[in-house]
Amino acid sequence: AAMKQTKGLEGDKMSIIKFEFNPKVGIDNPALTLTEDMDGDGVGEPRFYLLTKESTETFGFCLHEELVCPGHVIRQIEMGGVAQRRGLQDGDRLLQVNGHFVDHMDHLRVVQKIKASGNQVLLAVLDGDSYEAAKSLGRDLSQMLPDDIRPRLCHVTRDKSGFGFSVSCPEGTKGTFQLSVLQDGPADRAGVPPGSWLLELNGDSVKSYSHTQLTKKLKQSGNKVTLLVASSAVEEFYRLRGLRVTAALADTSRLPFKVRELHLVKGPAGYGFLLKEDDCSSGGVGQFLWDVDAGLPAEQAGMKEGDRVLAVNGESIEGLDHEQTVGRIRAREDQVTLLVIDPAADEFYHSVGSGGMVLL
Repeated sequence: AAMKQTKGLEGDKMSIIKFEFNPKVGIDNPALTLTEDMDGDGVGEPRFYLLTKESTETFGFCLHEELVCPGHVIRQIEMGGVAQRRGLQDGDRLLQVNGHFVDHMDHLRVVQKIKASGNQVLLAVLDGDSYEAAKSLGRDLSQMLPDDIRPRLCHVTRDKSGFGFSVSCPEGTKGTFQLSVLQDGPADRAGVPPGSWLLELNGDSVKSYSHTQLTKKLKQSGNKVTLLVASSAVEEFYRLRGLRVTAALADTSRLPFKVRELHLVKGPAGYGFLLKEDDCSSGGVGQFLWDVDAGLPAEQAGMKEGDRVLAVNGESIEGLDHEQTVGRIRAREDQVTLLVIDPAADEFYHSVGSGGMVLL
């Protein structure tokens, strides 16, 4: 197939990203698909797939930008790979990455979004014939997708009235908890939707909890609690597709813990920081920023000593060693963009099982 030549992340190469598969992912997990019913114009429905891998592996497909086929095209699906087992088809067009509509985005930006997803990504695709038919009819492809398919992570701080929510569940059941939210209370201010379903408490699934066990866990949480919740519409979306919702898929925009994007332009004395490999407090090894020089570009951009680097120039460094990370930073001669997280935020995201990668 003809391919558009672009100057991508690896120099003057075709803008293609290859994802190998995870052989440890079993084939018993259902593909997250919607039935491809065709309307009178020959346009099918989008299909949804959750792909999961390990950090040393990839997802088993390539993403192409081609001269003869519009859109972001799924190609080179590996036999036996996770993409094939989940049901991705050659020629499918990628519409959504982790709930974000991407059809209108620059190809390299879409590639970066997938790379930044870490080890789990939720894709929405449309078969090639339906995509081209919809385009020829002038359809707005974004209108074919749900408005919001992400659960929420909410961090609630108790006040004099409590956490501002109550929990109900069907008598004699476990793991099914619906929240009633007090208007303008702590939970409401933290972004918990009224009537939402509780999925995780402080990073632990509540699926096996009884109401008594959940109440005890809440009391043990002290003055702060982190909830993974889903509205009724989001809960139904995942349930109908056999998908377990995790913090890695969550909307974190309402959390008080943020990552920061730092754009540095090199000065006569360089950037003004050192990169050090060290153990993370939550386990594993990370790349940390130290010796930030006063008055130089790093400090001016907002860099703080102890920040951990999550991504370089929009691409996750998960799984890279020190030398590889340095190489990414030096890839552009006079500027670099770093995504970083401070120690407190880093510890929080690891405590709720997302490791900070959810923010990428």
